[in-house]
Amino acid sequence: MPSRHIPNHAFDEILSDLGDDPAIPDPHGIRKPKTAKNNHSETLGIHTNQPKLDALQSLHLTPQLKKISGLVAGFAFLAVLGLVFFGAYESLKSNSQAQIESAQNQLTELQKEVAVLRNELQDGLDDIYKEIESLEVSIHSFKEKKAENKVIYKPPPIPHEAELRRWRYLGSLQMGHSQRAYFHTGKGGSTFEMGASVLGDWRLSHIQKDVVTLTHPQGKSLALTASKSE
Repeated sequence: MPSRHIPNHAFDEILSDLGDDPAIPDPHGIRKPKTAKNNHSETLGIHTNQPKLDALQSLHLTPQLKKISGLVAGFAFLAVLGLVFFGAYESLKSNSQAQIESAQNQLTELQKEVAVLRNELQDGLDDIYKEIESLEVSIHSFKEKKAENKVIYKPPPIPHEAELRRWRYLGSLQMGHSQRAYFHTGKGGSTFEMGASVLGDWRLSHIQKDVVTLTHPQGKSLALTASKSE
């Protein structure tokens, strides 16, 4: 039978596993209780195996946890991104709606202002047309009144003026303090003293050698020059 070589530490472990012989006395209490050793071994075994178990579990659970964590993070990111887009869309929608309503209100106000300006312009044009018509009527009335005034205030012809213009002055004669003028009336000769009534209201107001002056109470004067005898 071949010889076996048993190391010292292996032999000690075998003896430790077999325990102490109860037949050998231990007056000094050097031996240790078997239960304590077993408990210590079990504790050591538990502590020794615990990292292995944790490592084994970590090896099996880590990929799944990573996968689940990645999915949860992805869903969370998508949810946050969706909320951000939704908030931005709602904000843009509300802003756009507010801008549209503001533009519509401004357009309505402008339409009202344009309508007011149009009415004011129309009223102004109506007033201008009325003023033009009034001016035209006033000008026409003024022209008619002026024409009527010309007709009304035209001085009427003084009686006997045309007839006196046909008379011929023949000369004058001084007799004492009396001065006389000789005329040919077309019907015959006539002599009139200074200041005398000649025809109608006409009077002989001035006598000179070459001309005599006849006046009327209305202020009209008529001069007759002396005609040379043929």
